[in-house]
Amino acid sequence: MVTYDAAVDAVFKALADPTRRALLDALVERDGQSVQALCDRFPDMTRFGVMKHLAVLEAAGLVTTRREGRAKLHHLNPVPIQQVADRWIAKYAQPFTRALVDLQTQLEHDPPEHDTA
Repeated sequence: MVTYDAAVDAVFKALADPTRRALLDALVERDGQSVQALCDRFPDMTRFGVMKHLAVLEAAGLVTTRREGRAKLHHLNPVPIQQVADRWIAKYAQPFTRALVDLQTQLEHDPPEHDTA
C-alpha cells in the first residue's frame, strides 16, 4: 500500500470543499484580503465559518497570512497546488495527451484515402 505525505493529504482535504475553492478563487482575483473582505464575498456564511475555512487552507499551506496593523491579510500560496499537479495530474494525463498528439500527427501527415469505386 502506498502512503502519502500528510501535507499532500491536507491539500486534497482543503481542495475538496467548494467553499474553500471559492475562497482561493477570491484570493486569485485580489490577493491580500482581510477576513472582513472575504466575509463580504460570502454573505450567507458567518464570520466564524469563513475563518474556519481559512484555517483549513492555512493549515494546508494554501493560504499565508501577514499582519498589517490591526488587519490580518490572507494571501494565496499556489505552490502546494502546483506540487499536486506535478505529482498527480501531469503523471496521469501524460499517456492520454501523448495519444492525442500521436493521433493529431498521424492525421496531419497521412493522406486521406479516397474511395475510387
